[in-house]
Amino acid sequence: MLLADPLTSLLALLLAIGLDALLGEPAWLWRRLPHPVVLLGRLIGWLDQRLFDPERSPGRQRLAGVLALCLLLSTCVLVGGLVHAGLAGWSSGWIVEGCLMATLIAWRSLVRHVEAVRRGLLQGLPEGRRAVSAIVGRDPEALDAAGVGRAAVESLAENFSDGVVAPIFYALLLGLPGLLLYKAVNTADSMIGHRSRRYLHCGWAAARLDDHLNLVPARLSGALIAVSGLLSGRFHAAWQSMRRTAGLHRSPNAGWPEAAVAGALDLRLAGPRVYHGSMEVDGWMGEGSPDVGPGDIERAIRLCRNAYLILIAALLGLAAILFFLGNSAA
Repeated sequence: MLLADPLTSLLALLLAIGLDALLGEPAWLWRRLPHPVVLLGRLIGWLDQRLFDPERSPGRQRLAGVLALCLLLSTCVLVGGLVHAGLAGWSSGWIVEGCLMATLIAWRSLVRHVEAVRRGLLQGLPEGRRAVSAIVGRDPEALDAAGVGRAAVESLAENFSDGVVAPIFYALLLGLPGLLLYKAVNTADSMIGHRSRRYLHCGWAAARLDDHLNLVPARLSGALIAVSGLLSGRFHAAWQSMRRTAGLHRSPNAGWPEAAVAGALDLRLAGPRVYHGSMEVDGWMGEGSPDVGPGDIERAIRLCRNAYLILIAALLGLAAILFFLGNSAA
């Protein structure tokens, strides 16, 4: 942690987790102020317009992508470091830092969007498709009811890793600058890291760095989900599902939480999917039923919520240890 007092840094992170759980993304606030992720997106868009040219050679496009990523990350580290340094000298600075961190953790927002898919499916397939289109990139009209259900559970599992566990992981390691840096890379990957003609080469650096930054958080997320399966006696099934099928996923990271959820709930997730009119082949996660309905979405939310509570309990335990060590030293 960057703060001289690790306990203070951890308290800021715990405050951020609590604020996100209570408030999520308050619409009244973000109607008046630009969200930090929106600002990151604007910066990435600005770099895109000035540096990327799909008519250049692949090598020059990759170089432009590396340059854009370096400028993005340098800006984030500079801004995050200056804010952190300014708050570190203020006795209540950790409270402000916790409030800032809360805007970059997305648990409540994730649950709200996935719950909207569950409610939509209960109303009918068109409503389910409409709700799931807000959280996945695949063609909603190509999905049947089970496909909508699978998409919702897959999105929940993957975003539990890169929208919740990974931000907390980097905030724990590096404080606000680390959290901001991770969100910048993750946002860049979602904006320019896909394999379209414009970004096939320009977005290569963002996609690869995002993969590397998520290596540990994705596996940690899978482990947390598997441990939460203990409550239903499905720990071994979740663990075996990860061991056998996570590596079949086209993503080096998304397969771990998805396979853990599939095993814990006796489902089968991922598999072939349609994106922008083309079928993309992917391995199946888990060996259960592919017929995912509203009840399964509810079970998946409960499973990931328990995994999150396990993570929070571990952070509270770490805070207690630091507190007692500090008192002993004094």
